[in-house]
Amino acid sequence: MPIRIPDTLPARKILEGENVFVMSESRALSQDIRPLNILILNLMPVKVVTETQLLRVLSNTPLQVNVTLLKVKSHTSKNTSEEHLTAFYKDFEDVRSRKYDGMIITGAPVEQLAYEDVDYWKELVEIMDWSKQNVTNTLHICWGAQAGLYHHYGIQKYATDIKQFGLFKHTVLDTHEPLMRGFDDVFIAPHSRHTTIRREDIEACKGLRLLAVSDEVGPHIIISADQKQIFVVGHAEYDRNTLSDEYQRDIALGLTINKPAHYFPNDDASILPNVIWRAHAHLLYSNWLNYYVYQATPYIL
Repeated sequence: MPIRIPDTLPARKILEGENVFVMSESRALSQDIRPLNILILNLMPVKVVTETQLLRVLSNTPLQVNVTLLKVKSHTSKNTSEEHLTAFYKDFEDVRSRKYDGMIITGAPVEQLAYEDVDYWKELVEIMDWSKQNVTNTLHICWGAQAGLYHHYGIQKYATDIKQFGLFKHTVLDTHEPLMRGFDDVFIAPHSRHTTIRREDIEACKGLRLLAVSDEVGPHIIISADQKQIFVVGHAEYDRNTLSDEYQRDIALGLTINKPAHYFPNDDASILPNVIWRAHAHLLYSNWLNYYVYQATPYIL
């Protein structure tokens, strides 16, 4: 996939080392096509890692994709340098007057806070409201999905007794929805969160449809009735070692944490797992770009 990102973005060298097609600006301009303009609101603390993960799963398409990285101005990042943010990120005021084919709102490690207690909640609400008129389709991830479901539909989140942490099986409920096209009946996806949403709340909401669910961790993929918003309560984009790194981080912080479920071979934390969710991760993002962005967006935004 010809993905257009700045030459100096750290993710570029990593992706090129994985043989992902990263296009130079000059080559992109030589192609007589309009690229899809995708806005990524990155709320994760270590932004470089999330950039690489998302750009990787956006790579499984022949479409030319132009990515703009967005941050919230009302929060000071402690885990990403100001130099990186200044060089590669926009503030909302920089993009407010533009329209985008697609938008991704990432998760954030704030799920144990009430939404209104998150320091950038008002700014996020403003961005989510703006997206309804200025973005063809918005994909929300993990806490971003919970936040979007709460703001747009009043869906509550609930604290869990233990962290929903590991690899979990999910069942496809609607095989005719294009987002699920090509999915196996049962597929694996990573989760890492302390809160959940309830299936009965989603099914009681006329504006939402549940597309995939897990017996262990609940609703996973949800779509709005107008197909303009998609909510993925999980992390299909995670790398092989992401759950392991989170586990070791929590141990180092002295937190009580179970090993990620169904993840380590023989439940041995010294052995990294085979990646058994990669194919469905790429399929999810490819289907999103194709059916909900490219096929739905006007040529002139």
